[in-house]
Amino acid sequence: MNDTIDEELKGQAVAHAEEAADILAKVRDGIGRVIFGQKDVIDQTLITLLAGGHGLLIGVPGLAKTKLVEALGTVLGLDWKRIQFTPDLMPADIIGSEILEEIDDRHRAFRFLKGPVFTQLLMADEINRASPRTQSALLQSMQERQVTVAGERYNLPVPFHVLATQNPLEQEGTYPLPEAQLDRFLLQIDVGYPDKEAEKHMLLATTCGNETAPERVCGPEALVAAQAIVRRLPVGEKVVDSILKLVRAARPEADGAPELRDVISWGPGPRASQAFMLAARARALIDGRLAPSSDDVVALAGPVLRHRMAISFAARAEGQTVMGVIDRLCQTLL
Repeated sequence: MNDTIDEELKGQAVAHAEEAADILAKVRDGIGRVIFGQKDVIDQTLITLLAGGHGLLIGVPGLAKTKLVEALGTVLGLDWKRIQFTPDLMPADIIGSEILEEIDDRHRAFRFLKGPVFTQLLMADEINRASPRTQSALLQSMQERQVTVAGERYNLPVPFHVLATQNPLEQEGTYPLPEAQLDRFLLQIDVGYPDKEAEKHMLLATTCGNETAPERVCGPEALVAAQAIVRRLPVGEKVVDSILKLVRAARPEADGAPELRDVISWGPGPRASQAFMLAARARALIDGRLAPSSDDVVALAGPVLRHRMAISFAARAEGQTVMGVIDRLCQTLL
């Protein structure tokens, strides 16, 4: 009897996972009709949301980072808002502030006016244009899904995700994000230039008056349900070992990669391992698979690790890069 019940439960779980995979395929297709030549970027952004995390999109201006977030909000049916980060932006402009208002002739009271952070999908546009103080206003909301104002805690909507865009640090007027905030981003998504054919398609589609508008595919309930499924997907022992090997080897006191100990300045903490586990499951679900593999770990090594580690000055002087070190770790350990 118990075996029959277990089989029924497994069958229901598989059916729910397959249903979620079908919806995600439609979401991916809907975004792909608007964003050209950025398949990996779209997939990594969807992985970030499915894993319940936040994403940092890095690229030069004009690569449709803002348009991608707008399309995601529309296709997923999320309430979304945009904050343009500037040097004069203040924390209260993000979180909100208290105002003193008169209730009646004799009484006055403070009332909290919610800021734009109270939304399901927040776009922090050019986040590194704001001062470190303003950047830090997102720390609590990204980690705890709540904000504290004047000693009172306010819960944020469910789901809540931050997709931040960032200009390359070499550009004028940028402030590097602190390590504590970088670690709160599940993935760093590098947005590159589209290939020639994709750029040609984009050129014709956006200048000839027949540009496709994104359409809603599902609602926030479907996203929350898919996030729950992601956390229930089984992970094999081999995949767990691959994640641990890779994360631990990316630290200065590297396990299994002694030749890189003098190359790595600081490395990822346990949050990177958690990000790997969730992102690998989400990537499997997007591809229609019911369990992740070591190939998912290799594919996600860059997005998970490159903003959580740094190489030494001597290594940079030799021409080494963070991605080069990550590639060497993958080849050596996996």
